[in-house]
Amino acid sequence: MILIQDTPLQTEKTLSLIELIKDGGIGGQLIIGLLFLVLIVVVYIYFERLFAIKSASKISPNFMAQIKTYVVNNKIEGAQALCLSENKPVARLIAKGLSRIGRPLEDISTTVENAGRLEIYKLEKNVSILATIAGAAPMIGFLGTVIGMILSIFEISNAGGNIDMQLLSNGLYTAMTTTVAGLIVGIMGYITYNHLVVKTNKVVYQMEATSLEFFDLLNEPA
Repeated sequence: MILIQDTPLQTEKTLSLIELIKDGGIGGQLIIGLLFLVLIVVVYIYFERLFAIKSASKISPNFMAQIKTYVVNNKIEGAQALCLSENKPVARLIAKGLSRIGRPLEDISTTVENAGRLEIYKLEKNVSILATIAGAAPMIGFLGTVIGMILSIFEISNAGGNIDMQLLSNGLYTAMTTTVAGLIVGIMGYITYNHLVVKTNKVVYQMEATSLEFFDLLNEPA
């Protein structure tokens, strides 16, 4: 009778994000937690600015036509009331220009330019934070990599001839997970920043075009 010896089954370890974070140790968990908070900041700033910029770009299609009608008929107060009802960056620029009608054109131009800079500053509120995060997040992840490698080297130096692969892997988990997390947050910060810059530039071009149309209106012969 041939006896078949049972061989122990090898259990294959599955790759789980939660397990990777747990196996990364306290240092890795702290850095992952920090990167998660940074990711929340990225998402909040992106959507808050996106909705604000979209709202700022919405202006009545016949806005300038109505302004022209008011100005030609010398109804400046009506034009200013229209700008107040729109309450958008473009409308606020025109309102500033209307408030200076009667003064030299250069004075009106300077006033509109200063108002435009203020509107652009409002549109770009907190957007620079995304650029900072895009650069800082990978470095935070790399800090976790360094910490993980230090832990691995420490285990190797203390193990002598007997290296415990389980303890060694904890340091490597810290190194890899924090690097990946830092890159993900950095990429998201970079993409959201550039998208908001493109959206903001569209509003800036809209303000410039409307301002030129307004100055053309003022230069028309009476």
